[in-house]
Amino acid sequence: MSIKDKIQDVENKFTKDTKKPPTSPKEVDLIKTKYLGRKGFVSTLFSEVISLPTNERPIGGKLLNKLKLQISKKIEDYSENISIKNSSKENIDFTLPGDPVQIGSRHPLTLVLEDIKSIFIKLGYSIAYGREVETEYYNFEALNIPKHHPARDMQDTFYIEPGVVLRTHTSNMLIHTMLNQLPPIKIIAPGRVYRNEDISVRSYCLFHQVEGLFIDKKVTFADLKGVLDYFAKEFFGQKVKTRFRPSYFPFTEPSAEMDVSCIFCNGNGCNICKNTGWLEILGCGMVDPEVFKAVNIDNEIWSGFAFGMGIERMTMLRYGVEDIRTLYEGDIRFLRQFS
Repeated sequence: MSIKDKIQDVENKFTKDTKKPPTSPKEVDLIKTKYLGRKGFVSTLFSEVISLPTNERPIGGKLLNKLKLQISKKIEDYSENISIKNSSKENIDFTLPGDPVQIGSRHPLTLVLEDIKSIFIKLGYSIAYGREVETEYYNFEALNIPKHHPARDMQDTFYIEPGVVLRTHTSNMLIHTMLNQLPPIKIIAPGRVYRNEDISVRSYCLFHQVEGLFIDKKVTFADLKGVLDYFAKEFFGQKVKTRFRPSYFPFTEPSAEMDVSCIFCNGNGCNICKNTGWLEILGCGMVDPEVFKAVNIDNEIWSGFAFGMGIERMTMLRYGVEDIRTLYEGDIRFLRQFS
């Protein structure tokens, strides 16, 4: 019998032995040993190929290598199929509930912003969203902050190109709204703002603000105090007290800063409120006549107030966050607390 016939004979035997595929790892090992083991059919044939005449060895070796690869591939397939079947059957109790799916949570900044918006929406305010890349006119000049005004030094502005900036406050939306909508106007403008500040425990290069604007006939500072006092009690609780301190903002006159009684010590004095019993939360004031002039609103007929607050500060106060950078690090351990 020629080497070619012997190789064909081994192939036929393998086909016959695996006509019914093996169903266990033990059966696979027996077939592997029978054909590919040290004393298996294929190994025996390799010994015979070596003893062939020189001119017949290449043909015999090529056919035998081909058979070895075929058998090896078949045995690998049998092993893989048995492994898959066993893994799908073993150690699974289909009556048990599935693995719990972790549900994400909204970011604390989003939670606080949604809460603030809901309070003002109940008071009849609409929401105005707008551009983050703004011209100097809308970001400064129309808000009574002309070139070389000292207040511009407070802004630490990012310039995109001459005359174009990343907005330093959402007050730009107050100007856009007053130019495109006739009074009465009642809006809040939430959004991201940017300032070129050193990143530290209390400051970041971007943050979020909510600006508010109310324009109508005979609006007074008393109306402003009433609205903001209501907001503080809704946000911090009915027991919180408020006070207003004179301040300065270029686009409001008179201007004030609003404080609430410290929510951590109930106004008794602690390290967070620096033993004053008060926490500053926002700035506000009556809209300056120069701003009305820039947007062509007659300040003899209309009056109004504006206010603005930082969402990060409100979030840090509500949840006791000590470092503003924590809000931007994306640490899953921190964020899971708000699920």
